[in-house]
Amino acid sequence: MSSVILRRIGDVAEQLGLRASDIIQLGPYKAKIPLDVVYQNPRRAKLVLMTAINPTPAGEGKTTMSIGLAEAMNRLGVHATAVLREPSLGPTFGMKGGATGGGNAQVQPATDINLHFTGDFHAITAAHNLLAALIDNELYHGSRIAVNPAHVTWKRVLDVNDRALRHVVIGLGGASQGVVRESGFDITAASEVMAVLTLSKDFAELKERLGQMIVARSGAHFVSVADLKVQDALAALLTEAILPNLVQTTEGTPAIIHGGPFANIAHGCNSIVATEAGLRLSDVVITEAGFGADLGAEKFLDIKAPAADLRPDLACVVVTLRALRYHGGQPVQEAEQPNREALHRGMSNLFKHLENLDRFGVPSVVAINQFDTDTAEEIQWLQRQLQEVGVSVAAADVFSHGGAGGSELAQLVHDQLSSTKSGYAPLYGASMAIDEKIATIAGKIYGADAVEYSPAAQIALTRLKRWGLEHLKVCVAKTQYSLSDNPAWIGRPEHFTLHIRDIEVARGAGYVVPLAGSMIRMPGLPPDPAAYRVTVDDTGTIHGIY
Repeated sequence: MSSVILRRIGDVAEQLGLRASDIIQLGPYKAKIPLDVVYQNPRRAKLVLMTAINPTPAGEGKTTMSIGLAEAMNRLGVHATAVLREPSLGPTFGMKGGATGGGNAQVQPATDINLHFTGDFHAITAAHNLLAALIDNELYHGSRIAVNPAHVTWKRVLDVNDRALRHVVIGLGGASQGVVRESGFDITAASEVMAVLTLSKDFAELKERLGQMIVARSGAHFVSVADLKVQDALAALLTEAILPNLVQTTEGTPAIIHGGPFANIAHGCNSIVATEAGLRLSDVVITEAGFGADLGAEKFLDIKAPAADLRPDLACVVVTLRALRYHGGQPVQEAEQPNREALHRGMSNLFKHLENLDRFGVPSVVAINQFDTDTAEEIQWLQRQLQEVGVSVAAADVFSHGGAGGSELAQLVHDQLSSTKSGYAPLYGASMAIDEKIATIAGKIYGADAVEYSPAAQIALTRLKRWGLEHLKVCVAKTQYSLSDNPAWIGRPEHFTLHIRDIEVARGAGYVVPLAGSMIRMPGLPPDPAAYRVTVDDTGTIHGIY
């Protein structure tokens, strides 16, 4: 990446029509936008959803493409803003490294954003764990609620990957140390507090949703945060975290970054208030939803869009030659090598995602994320294959060239926004039973023939019906590497069964979480984590984060 000279954040805000007094400056290059400023103007922007095919472990560059497309559209004279999620320390020090884009299509200051940023993740972690501490205090003192310790469902969270904390025993050391019970940790990105914050339109809704969160079972009933009467205490830790963050790209394009739920174990979208800010302060918003369209896009379209009354105008599906080769059976370690036959076989995965977006009535285009190892022959072959079946496609190399490398894609998106009309509608309605909603997603989006529930999941379904929670939406926790629940089943799997081993309830977030296959909500570190590549020189400058 070439040397980047950042603009003062007040100048970036001015591009959005904001004055210095409209933002809360956090140093020279970061700011928060107050909620009254977010909502002071009506919506005016077109909404573009950036999604992808099922990725390889390295990811296919949705964030990079979102940033590059925003830059390229500004070069066209279109006032575009990138609205993205905040990185989690888990991937930053784990498998993928930083998540601020790449090369000449990054959000800045990248190191700050990849680390503590404006403290939102830490505030969410603190609020989540304050609730956990209050629950254990109630088990010890018993002044407000009386529940069986084995029926507490609220875990703790931490924003690092740590498999050793998935299952723990707490309260050891004698009677004065609390009640001994089994518990565990999830990663902060999977916290229901994270989901509540990102799905709340304002502070009043934040408090209401916090109060609705379920923390334990008590006989035939549930215990909520409202029963403990601590929603205001939790909200007190989130008064600044709910405000969206304003930064810039490598080319000085405004970027609004807020919230960071993963799409494989949570809903995978940035916050409603961040999206609202983009829609009210610019003409085109490019937002991304995590992993492939079977996860992030489905959850955006079935969970976030209805909650925020959003109507996406266009979906942009990122594809790479390496991912197509991988889905065509080429080993991941060889996926950079040309292989026309593997490319052809891997197209089935891309076509399934395009079909899925059609089910929602959202027009789509394909963005080919070019790499230095790609051959012009294979890029041209892929473009011809898509054009022959009526799919609009453009190649882009925003990593190497920033907005200039996305000019063809920007023009395509601009033309599509001008000429097509979205017929968006969610996949299912609130009146469906939970198992019907799961079956609809499994059959129509994943391509499963059937859904199989473990005894624990069957009990959970019965409990949800007894509690009157069948109106909730569904947020499946599933591997990102396959349309199925088995990461080894690449391409477009057929004639398979989706296995649900349990169902967790996130009433405050407005959904239930079916756990498919072996998916867990606290990742582990890989054999060679990115943390080993991070260095700090004698001046305190950090290297190797991205």
